[in-house]
Amino acid sequence: MKTLTIIPSRLSATRLPGKPLLKINDLSIISHVFKRAEEADIGEVVVAAEDQEIVDDVVKNGGRAILTGKNHKTGTDRIYEALQKLEVKNVDLIMNLQGDEPSINIEEIKNLNKKMVSNQSKMGTLAAKIKDLNDLDNENIVKVVTKENLDKNQFSEANNFLRKSSKVANIYHHIGIYCYSTETLKKFVELNQSKNEIENRLEQLRALDNNIKINVALANSSPIGVDTEEDYLALKKNMEYKP
Repeated sequence: MKTLTIIPSRLSATRLPGKPLLKINDLSIISHVFKRAEEADIGEVVVAAEDQEIVDDVVKNGGRAILTGKNHKTGTDRIYEALQKLEVKNVDLIMNLQGDEPSINIEEIKNLNKKMVSNQSKMGTLAAKIKDLNDLDNENIVKVVTKENLDKNQFSEANNFLRKSSKVANIYHHIGIYCYSTETLKKFVELNQSKNEIENRLEQLRALDNNIKINVALANSSPIGVDTEEDYLALKKNMEYKP
């Protein structure tokens, strides 16, 4: 099966404007993510950018990028526009990587792709064990509730995604990577945003609300996403530290 990785990216993040072009080890965050995706070696990689500056940066650093519209409600809509513009043939799976997780583990990307292929799943994602129970109450950490306990061999179905929870059974820290079959991606973007999705600010609920199954694979750990200046400085220090 043929996989195409698309990384949505835009400069207008509310909490940390200009985030994709912030540098770590003299390379922008978005170019770090591109290089990680390329190292996973599961197929072609393209950045779908809202801004010409991102396209220029990715291309300058040896990557591939395409300019998309500025009015997308979600990253998934941006990915679908990029897929249509690219006119790639015979792609079975689309891997959607977050553009603000430069420390994403390459093995996790490979694992999700492998599980999608072997299970012939329509849509898949990753989750990690919750190590700190305070995370259950933290709205910035999205949780996923699965049908069964996850282990490294499982590709269990998601029952729900939420921002806050008091429940601890079968609940995991959701990692914002998605893989879709091309038909599922097309179906997803053609659906209206669901009430649940809008209220919780979680686009994956649109899939569950429309009976699209989402399978979940267990990741070893959750990557550090860059949402704030503090996140950026902590990750920069971590990635630039040479023992």
